[in-house]
Amino acid sequence: MSLRARTMFNIPEETVRVARATFPKGNVYMKMRDELGVVYTDHEFVGMFAWGGQAAEPPGLLAMVTIMQYAEGLSDRQAAEAVRSRIDWKYALGLELTDTGFDHSVLSQFRDRLLANEQEEQLLEQMLKRLQEKELLKSRGRQRTDSTHVLAATRHLNRLECVGEALRQALNVLAEEAPAWLLQQIGPDWFDRYVYRFEMYRLPKQKADREALQLQIGSDGVELLTAIYADQAPLRLRQLPAVQMLRCVWLQQYYLEDDTVYWRARDDMPPNEQLIQSPFEPDARNRTKRDLNWTGYTAHLTETCDEHKPNVITHVETTPATCTDVKVTPQIHTALDKKKLLPAEHLVDTAYVDGDHLVSSRNDYQIDLVGPMPPDNSWQANAEQGFDLPCFQIDWANETVACPEGHLSRGWYPGQDGRGNAVIKVQFAQADCRACPSRRHCTRAQVSPRMLRLRPQPEHEALQYGRQRQQQAQFKERYKTRAGVEGTISQAVRAFDLRRARYIGLAKTHLQHVATAAAINLFRVVAWLSDVPKAKTRRSKFAALAPVT
Repeated sequence: MSLRARTMFNIPEETVRVARATFPKGNVYMKMRDELGVVYTDHEFVGMFAWGGQAAEPPGLLAMVTIMQYAEGLSDRQAAEAVRSRIDWKYALGLELTDTGFDHSVLSQFRDRLLANEQEEQLLEQMLKRLQEKELLKSRGRQRTDSTHVLAATRHLNRLECVGEALRQALNVLAEEAPAWLLQQIGPDWFDRYVYRFEMYRLPKQKADREALQLQIGSDGVELLTAIYADQAPLRLRQLPAVQMLRCVWLQQYYLEDDTVYWRARDDMPPNEQLIQSPFEPDARNRTKRDLNWTGYTAHLTETCDEHKPNVITHVETTPATCTDVKVTPQIHTALDKKKLLPAEHLVDTAYVDGDHLVSSRNDYQIDLVGPMPPDNSWQANAEQGFDLPCFQIDWANETVACPEGHLSRGWYPGQDGRGNAVIKVQFAQADCRACPSRRHCTRAQVSPRMLRLRPQPEHEALQYGRQRQQQAQFKERYKTRAGVEGTISQAVRAFDLRRARYIGLAKTHLQHVATAAAINLFRVVAWLSDVPKAKTRRSKFAALAPVT
């Protein structure tokens, strides 16, 4: 492999002397280099480079620069300038004082290589291996997970703006790819509609005028797509990403009936999991969670929380905003197993817990998944005076259930719920329920008998055990540790700008999150090695005056 020669493994003596004189009390990067040595080496990235051609900058050096760049929130130009001019960076990277650095475009090319070779996880995994070697990180301890919303690197568009921008983007791409062909397909009025960006202040103010513009844009889009997919059109036009995006947006926002274009009603549109919010950011999704609405992604951070070790982020998962937390739990455990960093106890909130996860975590990974169980939302449980599920005696072997009055069920029907989860429907006899003196505590149906919905036995028993366990004082004391992950989320958002995506697309956003996690680890480990105590939750002076209840 052809790599540009650099002295990043042995720090030049002149660099050491000047760095010590410049930073007599030490520096994060200098402390990191002194304590951890070389975090990234070239051989970990050899598959990303060809064996011939122009010499490349050492990938181990570029990986470390990337982490330091995210640690300080620098642009590529600023990071390249720091490599060239800052003594502490030269010390951490093992460069000569006279080293002139590299062009800033190398960093972008390095990130593209990471993504193309699916090596972005190496930015975190290799750091974790170094920490394991230094006995600062171990498996089978305690870990905790939480998530936060991430805003996509695009402006929010309403439906009219979205279709208008999708068509305008396609026209700009076609104007570059096939200008002569495009001019034959459009009329002069297209320039009035699609030269400028679609923004709120340019749109018609009256509702009728907006509806007319919606249909006009729809008709123009159908006309253009028909021309592109005609036999005489150049085949390459169909493969353009902007054209494919236009087609997807039109399928979601319009429908064609008797050669007439219609604007879809909201209840006729795809679910948010599939709905494109911006033609410029096809992976971003819109979600409302409680009183928060955002378009973008969700970042899930998992970190260690052992008392006598630094808190280290062990895994980052980036998902579209519409992906619920409960779907991510198995992915986290699979990734930690691959890294050989599985915890013995995993602290999470209710959104990550399900009966299936309790069973699979214990059986597949020997993990105690600790978190409040999803509540029983039946009116019987909420009223606290009805016959909820624990009041019934289940005979799994004979597939029958006995109600509190002693009546046996008459139907046992395995199947699936609307989310694809395995469930068992249990039905009692109508005659037993009609004459039951406790009917008002059991069902509000006027005629129909009581029906139960059970999960398979292992999941059912795990859920019931979890709901009983969380009422104990010992559980509440254990679970207090989970709250510390909120501080990690706060640090990632406020100090490392995790809230906003730097780049377009899920893959690039995930790379940003992985590099950010590695940068947080760097600062935390250096603080630990410098005997800086873990921070406690701060209270304002006024809050401290509040009486203890």
